[in-house]
Amino acid sequence: MSYILVALGGGAGSIVRYVLGKYISEKSNKPFPLGTFIINVTGAILLGIVSSIGVNTNMLLLLADGFLGAYTTFSTFMYEGFNLFKDKEKLNAFIYISGSLILGVLGFYLGSIIATI
Repeated sequence: MSYILVALGGGAGSIVRYVLGKYISEKSNKPFPLGTFIINVTGAILLGIVSSIGVNTNMLLLLADGFLGAYTTFSTFMYEGFNLFKDKEKLNAFIYISGSLILGVLGFYLGSIIATI
């Protein structure tokens, strides 16, 4: 049953990531990978909420491991960060990588606070 829950959540999370990332990228039209940045930060906030509200194991599998595991993406984050350096966009690369890490941690913390309100 756990594999099914992770697969269902992961399928939904990857579709939402693709649609939202494409929409944001089309609207921003900038060299900065804003779509992945927003998705990863919002995913950290949502993970902070989900992991702090006391849901049962099945909901954690569906939402945290499945949906949010597929919604956020470390590999795309690394790929886009590396390409910014490769394309001589060093300031954007620094802002993207450090901003993602800092706001990701703060976002998770914020989500855990939101969950306790």
